[in-house]
Amino acid sequence: MADFEVLVIGAGPGGYVAAIKAAQHGKKTAVVEREHLGGICLNWGCIPTKALLKSAEVLDGLRHAKDFGLKADNVGHDFPAVIKRSRDVANGMAKGIDFLLKKNKVSIVNGTAAFVDAHTVAVTKADGSVQNVTADKIIIATGHKPRTFPHLPVDGKLVVNYRHLLGGTTQPKSLLAIGAGAIGMEFGYFFSTLGTQVTIVEVMEQVLPVEDTEIAKVVEREFTKRGVAIKLATKVVKLELKPASVVVTLEKGGVTETIEVDQVLVAVGFLANTEGLNLDKAGVKLDERGFIQVDADQQTTAPGVYAIGDVAGKQLLAHKASFEGEAAVAHLSGHSQRVDYTQIPGCTYCQPQVASVGVSERKAKELGRPIKIGRFQFVASGKAKAIGHPEGLVKLIFDAEHMQLIGAHLVGYDATEMLAELSLAMKLESTATELMLTVHAHPTLSEAVMEAAADALGMCVHQ
Repeated sequence: MADFEVLVIGAGPGGYVAAIKAAQHGKKTAVVEREHLGGICLNWGCIPTKALLKSAEVLDGLRHAKDFGLKADNVGHDFPAVIKRSRDVANGMAKGIDFLLKKNKVSIVNGTAAFVDAHTVAVTKADGSVQNVTADKIIIATGHKPRTFPHLPVDGKLVVNYRHLLGGTTQPKSLLAIGAGAIGMEFGYFFSTLGTQVTIVEVMEQVLPVEDTEIAKVVEREFTKRGVAIKLATKVVKLELKPASVVVTLEKGGVTETIEVDQVLVAVGFLANTEGLNLDKAGVKLDERGFIQVDADQQTTAPGVYAIGDVAGKQLLAHKASFEGEAAVAHLSGHSQRVDYTQIPGCTYCQPQVASVGVSERKAKELGRPIKIGRFQFVASGKAKAIGHPEGLVKLIFDAEHMQLIGAHLVGYDATEMLAELSLAMKLESTATELMLTVHAHPTLSEAVMEAAADALGMCVHQ
């Protein structure tokens, strides 16, 4: 008999959820983790970055106290204390994952896993000893690692990735972020608010390239107001490291320029974390992009072996990993609970925040799909004006034939907290009329959803 019915490799948001769900299905379960329970998201990603961003938001609010009839003199910040709070939040959450695993009687095996065969994993401990663990079913949930490039050598001091910044205690006077995705924009907001001169370079023609173009332009405009320099359709050609700075050579349309900064953040994508797993010994194959190949039930090419989360590709998001974990456990338990990738929400937590689900206007047009669009600007929202954040809008995209919601895109203060209503609306195949006729409390930011739906129908009252 195998040691366990289910063995999960990796205890990130996909892995620990899968392990707990398997245990709740009555399976004898273990999870292997080589570093921290909670994975990158909880320890070095989602959670600590949100703690940093909150510190920046509070500081920004204090600086604008006069706008609210308040006084807050000599406002400043303690950078090491800001970082420490972020680390304390992450560490506390990691302890919570340990509690949940033990509460659900999931065995925790500390060490680095490598396949011996499709039902056996060799776990190398910190002291070098090796423990073989066998299981009827194995779920791979090893996540991602930052993509590296030969001309962008990360040294952890002058040229860094997100993890180095989360552990740093010295604030740079100037920072250049390569990549205007979520990481580049979130750190750009954080450091610029704390007084660092920030430059963001993006090879595509808009910030947040995966988001709706109209939404991205709002963020770009607000960042520019903050003094952040944004360079689009621009390549980083070369980095020259000096003793205490980096000279960055940029190229746009055949014209080059150089910028010297204290630090460079490389935020240009991720790779599947498969190195050292010996996937070939289990018969697990990769797809053309280097992610583990899986079917609709998260099964790999090896019978009894599943893969979930970032290592399995598609959207590299924590909540997507968790739902894939549930899908894998459902299948190995004899059920079906497949993930609908067209309804995975995405969020960026700089201010203004960006939240989206479903197709963008650009994507709908590429698909040749007739659509109707409804918009509502927060400048017409009483609540947005009252809280001092009238920037942004809600943009809803409906199928023109049935007026069913197929895409939602929001930009504004705390926009990420407004997205769940629209995710549920998409799940339930709601129409513009149903959203318009849903009574929203007044005054709330969420009224903008109702108003945007009304706008799509030509019936908006307040703009």
